[in-house]
Amino acid sequence: MRVVTTAQPLDVQPTPLALLLLGREADPRSERGVECPGDLPSPSDPDLVARARAAKEKLGDKVFVLGHHYQRDEVIQFADVTGDSFKLARDAAARPEAEYIVFCGVHFMAESADILTGDDQKVVLPDLAAGCSMADMATAEQVAECWDVLTEAGVAEQVVPVSYMNSSADIKAFTGRHGGTICTSSNAKRALEWAFEQGEKVLFLPDQHLGRNTAVRDMGMSLEDCVLYNPHKPNGGLTAQELRDAKMILWRGHCSVHGRFSVESVNDVRERIPGVNVLVHPECKHEVVAAADYVGSTEYIIKALEAAPAGSKWAIGTELNLVRRLANRFAAEDKEIVFLDKTVCFCSTMNRIDLPHLVWTLESLAEGNLVNRIQVDAETEKFAKLALERMLALP
Repeated sequence: MRVVTTAQPLDVQPTPLALLLLGREADPRSERGVECPGDLPSPSDPDLVARARAAKEKLGDKVFVLGHHYQRDEVIQFADVTGDSFKLARDAAARPEAEYIVFCGVHFMAESADILTGDDQKVVLPDLAAGCSMADMATAEQVAECWDVLTEAGVAEQVVPVSYMNSSADIKAFTGRHGGTICTSSNAKRALEWAFEQGEKVLFLPDQHLGRNTAVRDMGMSLEDCVLYNPHKPNGGLTAQELRDAKMILWRGHCSVHGRFSVESVNDVRERIPGVNVLVHPECKHEVVAAADYVGSTEYIIKALEAAPAGSKWAIGTELNLVRRLANRFAAEDKEIVFLDKTVCFCSTMNRIDLPHLVWTLESLAEGNLVNRIQVDAETEKFAKLALERMLALP
Protein backbone atom coordinates (compact mmCIF):
# COMPACT_ATOMS: atom_id res chain seq x y z
CA MET A 1 0.00 0.00 0.00
CA ARG A 2 1.34 3.44 -0.91
CA VAL A 3 1.04 6.22 1.62
CA VAL A 4 0.64 9.71 0.24
CA THR A 5 1.44 12.68 2.43
CA THR A 6 0.75 16.28 1.69
CA ALA A 7 3.76 18.50 2.22
CA GLN A 8 3.07 21.66 4.16
CA PRO A 9 4.55 24.86 2.79
CA LEU A 10 7.68 25.88 4.65
CA ASP A 11 7.79 29.30 6.22
CA VAL A 12 11.19 30.19 4.81
CA GLN A 13 12.20 33.83 4.63
CA PRO A 14 14.86 34.61 2.04
CA THR A 15 17.95 36.32 3.38
CA PRO A 16 18.94 39.82 2.19
CA LEU A 17 21.83 38.24 0.25
CA ALA A 18 19.47 35.81 -1.49
CA LEU A 19 17.15 38.65 -2.47
CA LEU A 20 20.14 40.61 -3.76
CA LEU A 21 21.27 37.67 -5.89
CA LEU A 22 17.74 37.33 -7.28
CA GLY A 23 17.71 40.98 -8.24
CA ARG A 24 14.85 41.82 -5.87
CA GLU A 25 16.83 44.13 -3.64
CA ALA A 26 19.59 46.65 -4.12
CA ASP A 27 22.48 47.47 -1.83
CA PRO A 28 24.39 50.57 -2.94
CA ARG A 29 27.36 49.59 -0.73
CA SER A 30 27.58 46.11 -2.22
CA GLU A 31 29.80 44.94 -5.01
CA ARG A 32 26.70 43.88 -6.91
CA GLY A 33 24.41 46.12 -8.87
CA VAL A 34 21.04 44.98 -10.13
CA GLU A 35 20.26 47.52 -12.82
CA CYS A 36 21.91 48.83 -15.95
CA PRO A 37 19.91 51.85 -17.19
CA GLY A 38 19.49 52.45 -20.88
CA ASP A 39 18.99 50.20 -23.86
CA LEU A 40 21.96 48.07 -24.86
CA PRO A 41 22.61 47.29 -28.52
CA SER A 42 21.85 43.77 -29.60
CA PRO A 43 24.78 41.35 -29.08
CA SER A 44 24.19 40.14 -32.63
CA ASP A 45 24.58 43.60 -34.12
CA PRO A 46 27.29 43.15 -36.79
CA ASP A 47 28.25 46.82 -36.47
CA LEU A 48 29.26 46.70 -32.79
CA VAL A 49 33.00 46.83 -33.47
CA ALA A 50 32.62 49.77 -35.85
CA ARG A 51 30.33 51.57 -33.37
CA ALA A 52 32.84 51.11 -30.55
CA ARG A 53 35.65 52.43 -32.71
CA ALA A 54 33.63 55.43 -33.84
CA ALA A 55 32.57 56.38 -30.29
CA LYS A 56 36.10 55.95 -28.93
CA GLU A 57 37.51 58.05 -31.77
CA LYS A 58 34.94 60.78 -31.12
CA LEU A 59 35.90 60.89 -27.44
CA GLY A 60 39.61 61.02 -28.26
CA ASP A 61 41.86 61.83 -25.29
CA LYS A 62 38.83 62.41 -23.07
CA VAL A 63 38.49 58.65 -22.54
CA PHE A 64 41.00 56.08 -21.29
CA VAL A 65 39.90 52.43 -21.47
CA LEU A 66 41.37 49.92 -19.01
CA GLY A 67 41.13 46.18 -19.72
CA HIS A 68 41.74 43.58 -17.03
CA HIS A 69 43.54 40.41 -18.16
CA TYR A 70 40.41 38.32 -17.54
CA GLN A 71 38.25 40.28 -19.97
CA ARG A 72 36.90 38.89 -23.23
CA ASP A 73 38.96 39.42 -26.39
CA GLU A 74 36.11 41.45 -27.89
CA VAL A 75 36.59 43.97 -25.09
CA ILE A 76 40.37 43.80 -24.75
CA GLN A 77 40.80 44.97 -28.34
CA PHE A 78 39.57 48.43 -27.28
CA ALA A 79 41.71 48.71 -24.14
CA ASP A 80 44.37 51.40 -24.08
CA VAL A 81 46.23 49.38 -21.46
CA THR A 82 45.83 45.88 -20.01
CA GLY A 83 46.93 44.53 -16.67
CA ASP A 84 45.89 43.33 -13.24
CA SER A 85 43.64 45.41 -11.01
CA PHE A 86 46.27 47.49 -9.24
CA LYS A 87 48.40 48.13 -12.32
CA LEU A 88 45.32 49.43 -14.12
CA ALA A 89 44.31 51.70 -11.23
CA ARG A 90 47.81 53.21 -11.24
CA ASP A 91 47.73 53.55 -15.03
CA ALA A 92 44.49 55.51 -14.69
CA ALA A 93 46.04 57.82 -12.09
CA ALA A 94 48.90 58.48 -14.50
CA ARG A 95 46.49 59.87 -17.11
CA PRO A 96 45.11 63.04 -15.47
CA GLU A 97 44.10 64.47 -18.85
CA ALA A 98 41.48 61.73 -19.36
CA GLU A 99 38.06 62.95 -18.22
CA TYR A 100 36.54 59.47 -18.37
CA ILE A 101 38.18 56.27 -17.14
CA VAL A 102 36.25 53.30 -18.52
CA PHE A 103 37.23 50.32 -16.38
CA CYS A 104 36.59 47.00 -18.07
CA GLY A 105 36.88 44.90 -14.95
CA VAL A 106 34.78 44.54 -11.81
CA HIS A 107 33.38 46.86 -9.18
CA PHE A 108 36.19 46.88 -6.61
CA MET A 109 38.69 47.67 -9.36
CA ALA A 110 36.69 50.69 -10.48
CA GLU A 111 36.50 51.82 -6.83
CA SER A 112 40.29 51.63 -6.54
CA ALA A 113 40.66 53.65 -9.73
CA ASP A 114 38.29 56.30 -8.36
CA ILE A 115 40.31 56.47 -5.13
CA LEU A 116 43.60 56.95 -6.97
CA THR A 117 42.47 59.31 -9.75
CA GLY A 118 41.80 63.03 -9.58
CA ASP A 119 38.55 64.58 -8.37
CA ASP A 120 37.81 65.87 -11.86
CA GLN A 121 38.07 62.39 -13.41
CA LYS A 122 35.06 60.13 -13.68
CA VAL A 123 35.40 56.35 -13.43
CA VAL A 124 32.80 54.32 -15.32
CA LEU A 125 31.99 50.60 -15.09
CA PRO A 126 30.17 49.39 -18.24
CA ASP A 127 27.97 46.97 -16.26
CA LEU A 128 27.14 47.69 -12.61
CA ALA A 129 26.46 43.99 -12.07
CA ALA A 130 30.13 43.17 -12.69
CA GLY A 131 31.05 42.48 -9.09
CA CYS A 132 33.41 40.02 -7.41
CA SER A 133 32.22 37.07 -5.38
CA MET A 134 35.39 37.14 -3.26
CA ALA A 135 35.02 40.82 -2.40
CA ASP A 136 31.37 40.18 -1.52
CA MET A 137 32.44 37.63 1.09
CA ALA A 138 33.58 40.38 3.48
CA THR A 139 31.16 43.20 4.28
CA ALA A 140 31.93 46.22 6.44
CA GLU A 141 29.46 45.04 9.09
CA GLN A 142 30.98 41.56 9.26
CA VAL A 143 34.52 42.88 9.56
CA ALA A 144 33.51 45.35 12.28
CA GLU A 145 31.96 42.44 14.19
CA CYS A 146 35.16 40.44 13.73
CA TRP A 147 37.16 43.30 15.27
CA ASP A 148 34.80 43.24 18.24
CA VAL A 149 35.50 39.51 18.62
CA LEU A 150 39.25 40.16 18.51
CA THR A 151 38.83 42.93 21.10
CA GLU A 152 36.87 40.66 23.44
CA ALA A 153 39.58 38.01 23.07
CA GLY A 154 42.16 40.60 24.12
CA VAL A 155 44.17 40.42 20.90
CA ALA A 156 42.95 43.35 18.77
CA GLU A 157 45.86 45.58 19.81
CA GLN A 158 48.27 42.93 18.51
CA VAL A 159 46.50 42.54 15.15
CA VAL A 160 47.40 44.35 11.93
CA PRO A 161 44.87 43.99 9.09
CA VAL A 162 46.20 43.20 5.62
CA SER A 163 43.57 43.31 2.88
CA TYR A 164 43.95 41.91 -0.59
CA MET A 165 43.41 44.35 -3.45
CA ASN A 166 40.35 42.23 -4.33
CA SER A 167 38.21 43.89 -1.66
CA SER A 168 35.63 46.63 -1.51
CA ALA A 169 36.47 50.25 -0.72
CA ASP A 170 34.79 49.77 2.67
CA ILE A 171 37.21 46.98 3.57
CA LYS A 172 40.18 49.00 2.36
CA ALA A 173 38.98 51.89 4.53
CA PHE A 174 38.66 49.59 7.55
CA THR A 175 42.23 48.48 6.90
CA GLY A 176 43.44 52.08 6.75
CA ARG A 177 41.64 53.04 9.95
CA HIS A 178 43.24 50.17 11.88
CA GLY A 179 46.82 50.74 10.78
CA GLY A 180 46.95 48.10 8.06
CA THR A 181 47.94 47.90 4.43
CA ILE A 182 46.69 46.57 1.12
CA CYS A 183 48.52 43.88 -0.84
CA THR A 184 48.44 42.33 -4.28
CA SER A 185 49.25 38.74 -5.14
CA SER A 186 52.67 40.01 -6.24
CA ASN A 187 53.67 41.75 -3.01
CA ALA A 188 51.71 39.78 -0.38
CA LYS A 189 54.91 38.48 1.23
CA ARG A 190 56.37 41.95 1.62
CA ALA A 191 53.07 43.27 2.99
CA LEU A 192 52.98 40.49 5.59
CA GLU A 193 56.59 41.10 6.55
CA TRP A 194 55.73 44.77 7.11
CA ALA A 195 52.62 43.84 9.12
CA PHE A 196 54.57 41.55 11.44
CA GLU A 197 56.99 44.40 12.06
CA GLN A 198 54.00 46.41 13.34
CA GLY A 199 52.23 43.72 15.36
CA GLU A 200 52.19 40.08 16.44
CA LYS A 201 49.22 38.89 14.37
CA VAL A 202 47.62 39.55 10.99
CA LEU A 203 43.96 39.60 10.03
CA PHE A 204 44.07 38.72 6.34
CA LEU A 205 41.06 39.76 4.23
CA PRO A 206 39.20 38.46 2.26
CA ASP A 207 41.02 35.58 0.48
CA GLN A 208 42.02 32.79 2.83
CA HIS A 209 44.08 30.98 0.20
CA LEU A 210 46.40 33.85 -0.70
CA GLY A 211 46.94 34.51 3.00
CA ARG A 212 47.63 30.87 3.86
CA ASN A 213 49.86 30.25 0.83
CA THR A 214 51.93 33.36 1.49
CA ALA A 215 52.34 32.62 5.20
CA VAL A 216 53.18 28.92 4.83
CA ARG A 217 54.83 28.65 1.44
CA ASP A 218 56.69 31.97 1.33
CA MET A 219 57.30 32.82 4.99
CA GLY A 220 57.88 29.43 6.58
CA MET A 221 54.92 29.41 8.96
CA SER A 222 52.98 26.24 9.68
CA LEU A 223 49.35 25.50 8.92
CA GLU A 224 48.83 25.45 12.70
CA ASP A 225 49.82 29.13 12.81
CA CYS A 226 46.72 29.89 10.73
CA VAL A 227 43.09 29.91 11.88
CA LEU A 228 40.01 30.46 9.73
CA TYR A 229 37.50 33.11 10.78
CA ASN A 230 34.01 32.29 9.50
CA PRO A 231 31.78 35.40 9.61
CA HIS A 232 28.68 33.21 9.51
CA LYS A 233 29.46 31.52 12.85
CA PRO A 234 29.36 32.99 16.36
CA ASN A 235 32.79 34.44 17.21
CA GLY A 236 33.93 33.36 13.77
CA GLY A 237 33.79 29.73 14.87
CA LEU A 238 36.91 30.26 16.98
CA THR A 239 37.68 30.26 20.68
CA ALA A 240 39.48 33.11 22.39
CA GLN A 241 42.44 30.79 22.96
CA GLU A 242 42.63 29.88 19.27
CA LEU A 243 42.77 33.58 18.43
CA ARG A 244 45.48 34.15 21.02
CA ASP A 245 47.58 31.29 19.66
CA ALA A 246 47.24 32.18 15.97
CA LYS A 247 49.64 34.29 13.94
CA MET A 248 47.43 34.46 10.84
CA ILE A 249 43.70 35.00 11.19
CA LEU A 250 42.35 34.18 7.75
CA TRP A 251 38.96 35.41 6.56
CA ARG A 252 36.74 32.71 5.10
CA GLY A 253 36.71 34.02 1.54
CA HIS A 254 37.93 32.67 -1.78
CA CYS A 255 37.93 33.19 -5.53
CA SER A 256 35.20 31.15 -7.21
CA VAL A 257 37.40 30.56 -10.28
CA HIS A 258 40.70 29.67 -8.60
CA GLY A 259 38.91 27.66 -5.94
CA ARG A 260 37.74 25.19 -8.58
CA PHE A 261 41.20 23.79 -9.23
CA SER A 262 42.05 20.61 -7.36
CA VAL A 263 44.95 18.21 -6.82
CA GLU A 264 43.04 15.83 -9.08
CA SER A 265 43.26 18.48 -11.82
CA VAL A 266 47.03 18.62 -11.36
CA ASN A 267 47.45 14.82 -11.37
CA ASP A 268 45.19 14.43 -14.40
CA VAL A 269 47.04 16.97 -16.53
CA ARG A 270 50.40 15.36 -15.65
CA GLU A 271 49.07 12.03 -16.90
CA ARG A 272 47.63 13.52 -20.07
CA ILE A 273 50.62 15.71 -20.95
CA PRO A 274 53.99 14.19 -20.01
CA GLY A 275 56.56 16.84 -19.07
CA VAL A 276 53.96 19.55 -18.48
CA ASN A 277 54.76 22.47 -16.18
CA VAL A 278 51.93 23.29 -13.80
CA LEU A 279 51.69 27.01 -13.07
CA VAL A 280 48.96 28.31 -10.75
CA HIS A 281 47.79 31.52 -9.13
CA PRO A 282 48.26 31.84 -5.33
CA GLU A 283 44.47 32.23 -4.94
CA CYS A 284 44.30 28.45 -5.48
CA LYS A 285 43.89 26.09 -2.52
CA HIS A 286 47.00 25.31 -0.50
CA GLU A 287 47.17 21.67 -1.62
CA VAL A 288 46.99 22.76 -5.28
CA VAL A 289 49.79 25.28 -4.80
CA ALA A 290 51.86 22.57 -3.07
CA ALA A 291 51.33 20.22 -6.02
CA ALA A 292 52.20 22.80 -8.69
CA ASP A 293 55.62 23.48 -10.20
CA TYR A 294 55.30 27.27 -10.21
CA VAL A 295 53.09 29.74 -8.35
CA GLY A 296 52.59 33.41 -9.07
CA SER A 297 50.39 36.37 -9.81
CA THR A 298 48.77 37.11 -13.15
CA GLU A 299 51.73 39.23 -14.21
CA TYR A 300 54.11 36.48 -13.07
CA ILE A 301 52.22 33.93 -15.17
CA ILE A 302 52.48 36.10 -18.29
CA LYS A 303 56.19 36.77 -17.80
CA ALA A 304 56.90 33.08 -17.12
CA LEU A 305 55.30 32.09 -20.41
CA GLU A 306 57.11 34.87 -22.27
CA ALA A 307 60.43 33.49 -20.97
CA ALA A 308 59.52 29.83 -21.50
CA PRO A 309 61.51 27.95 -24.15
CA ALA A 310 59.91 26.92 -27.42
CA GLY A 311 58.35 23.47 -27.27
CA SER A 312 57.61 23.66 -23.54
CA LYS A 313 54.24 22.54 -22.17
CA TRP A 314 52.20 24.42 -19.59
CA ALA A 315 48.99 23.86 -17.66
CA ILE A 316 47.77 27.14 -16.19
CA GLY A 317 45.53 27.48 -13.16
CA THR A 318 43.88 30.86 -13.61
CA GLU A 319 40.95 32.45 -15.46
CA LEU A 320 40.21 30.93 -18.86
CA ASN A 321 40.03 34.12 -20.95
CA LEU A 322 43.66 34.85 -20.08
CA VAL A 323 44.80 31.25 -20.57
CA ARG A 324 43.18 31.06 -23.99
CA ARG A 325 44.68 34.40 -25.02
CA LEU A 326 48.14 33.24 -23.93
CA ALA A 327 47.72 29.92 -25.76
CA ASN A 328 46.92 31.77 -28.98
CA ARG A 329 49.70 34.28 -28.46
CA PHE A 330 52.45 31.69 -28.00
CA ALA A 331 51.21 29.02 -30.41
CA ALA A 332 53.60 30.31 -33.08
CA GLU A 333 56.49 29.67 -30.67
CA ASP A 334 55.41 26.05 -30.29
CA LYS A 335 54.49 26.51 -26.63
CA GLU A 336 51.65 24.23 -25.63
CA ILE A 337 49.42 26.01 -23.11
CA VAL A 338 46.29 24.43 -21.66
CA PHE A 339 43.75 25.24 -18.96
CA LEU A 340 44.48 23.25 -15.81
CA ASP A 341 40.95 21.93 -15.33
CA LYS A 342 38.95 19.92 -17.86
CA THR A 343 35.88 21.94 -16.91
CA VAL A 344 35.65 25.29 -18.66
CA CYS A 345 35.36 28.10 -16.13
CA PHE A 346 35.26 31.78 -16.95
CA CYS A 347 34.91 34.46 -14.31
CA SER A 348 31.18 35.05 -14.66
CA THR A 349 31.22 38.60 -13.31
CA MET A 350 34.21 39.67 -15.41
CA ASN A 351 32.36 38.33 -18.44
CA ARG A 352 29.45 40.66 -17.77
CA ILE A 353 31.55 43.35 -19.45
CA ASP A 354 30.84 42.49 -23.06
CA LEU A 355 30.88 44.40 -26.33
CA PRO A 356 27.24 45.63 -26.12
CA HIS A 357 27.87 47.13 -22.67
CA LEU A 358 31.11 48.74 -23.84
CA VAL A 359 29.44 50.19 -26.95
CA TRP A 360 26.55 51.56 -24.88
CA THR A 361 29.01 53.13 -22.45
CA LEU A 362 31.23 54.75 -25.08
CA GLU A 363 28.30 56.01 -27.15
CA SER A 364 26.63 57.46 -24.06
CA LEU A 365 29.81 59.30 -23.06
CA ALA A 366 30.30 60.52 -26.62
CA GLU A 367 26.79 61.99 -26.48
CA GLY A 368 27.57 63.76 -23.22
CA ASN A 369 25.66 61.35 -20.97
CA LEU A 370 27.61 60.14 -17.93
CA VAL A 371 26.52 56.57 -17.09
CA ASN A 372 27.45 54.00 -14.44
CA ARG A 373 29.83 56.27 -12.58
CA ILE A 374 31.63 54.62 -9.66
CA GLN A 375 32.24 57.15 -6.91
CA VAL A 376 33.63 56.42 -3.45
CA ASP A 377 32.47 58.78 -0.69
CA ALA A 378 35.08 61.13 0.76
CA GLU A 379 35.35 59.50 4.20
CA THR A 380 35.78 56.00 2.79
CA GLU A 381 38.22 57.27 0.17
CA LYS A 382 40.36 58.99 2.82
CA PHE A 383 41.10 55.83 4.79
CA ALA A 384 41.15 53.47 1.80
CA LYS A 385 43.74 55.70 0.16
CA LEU A 386 45.77 55.67 3.38
CA ALA A 387 45.91 51.86 3.24
CA LEU A 388 46.84 51.94 -0.44
CA GLU A 389 49.56 54.51 0.19
CA ARG A 390 51.05 52.27 2.87
CA MET A 391 51.33 49.56 0.23
CA LEU A 392 52.92 51.96 -2.24
CA ALA A 393 55.50 52.87 0.40
CA LEU A 394 56.61 49.25 0.81
CA PRO A 395 60.14 48.68 -0.54
